[in-house]
Amino acid sequence: MAEENVNGVVYFELNTGAKMPSIGLGTWQSEPGLVGNAVEIAVKAGYRHIDCARLYENENEIGVALKKLFDEGVVKREDLWITSKLWNTDHAPEDVPVALEKTLKDLQLDYVDLYLIHWPLWKKTAGADPGSLSASHIPSTWKAMEALYDSGKARAIGVSNFSSKKLEDLLSYARIHPAVDQVECHPGWQQAKLRAVCQANGVHFSAYSPLGSPGTTWMNSNILKHPILTMVAEKLGKSPGQVALRWGIQNGQSVLPKSTKEARIKENLDIFGWSIPDDLFCKFSEIEQRRQLRAEFLVHENGPYKSLEELWDGEV
Repeated sequence: MAEENVNGVVYFELNTGAKMPSIGLGTWQSEPGLVGNAVEIAVKAGYRHIDCARLYENENEIGVALKKLFDEGVVKREDLWITSKLWNTDHAPEDVPVALEKTLKDLQLDYVDLYLIHWPLWKKTAGADPGSLSASHIPSTWKAMEALYDSGKARAIGVSNFSSKKLEDLLSYARIHPAVDQVECHPGWQQAKLRAVCQANGVHFSAYSPLGSPGTTWMNSNILKHPILTMVAEKLGKSPGQVALRWGIQNGQSVLPKSTKEARIKENLDIFGWSIPDDLFCKFSEIEQRRQLRAEFLVHENGPYKSLEELWDGEV
């Protein structure tokens, strides 16, 4: 899990031996017509990691942008790290390889560098019936993920939105240990317990919403306006967003900020070659904690998780 500088960008070594770029362009909520351009801007600016998912419904447009970058010689396929995710409706073992093939077709790739189980829940039907949710299938889904790793079509496999307990359960029977657990993490939700579990088991901790998703209005929060972040930013001559991202890097986690704006994409990359001093870094422990993406949509009295406490195993 050591970090190493390559072309000015820190890389983290996974338990597979692969080196994953520590900053990636997030593409959740990136609008059609904008996400392809954002990928081109990011790669030309120096990003080497693009975080995708079937659910985001924009992998086709990302694939067009990637092909253009390859055809123009901006980068080679092996220069980039592409992550995607298995959606809830595709957890049946026979559906797992089909879902990856669809993603590969849309992205116009022969393999992904990392493939994640998006959520620890199988939605057996596409409708709204909460009774169609199942949480007991993860062993069989993971076995199908391991087959994708064996095939080389997913160079690494992992999970997303797994609590400490769910990750430890998976580790207890997995033939191939997950390389990554990608979860919400930012100064307002620091996940110290889960980070420690990941570190103890050689699982890389990766942070989505590392800026707290300030553009997601229904989350009703903006960690970038917190007095501690603004104070540190002023002292260092950086933006609060850069400080939040640098905090993540110094914690040993990769960060996946989303933006479609060129200036912000480039600003978010300027988090190397400087650091937050210890006396300021310790101030982050004073920030009140609250999970933003609470996933109430997965909680129902007739489903496997009847409360947020059950879904997150107390980590709420």
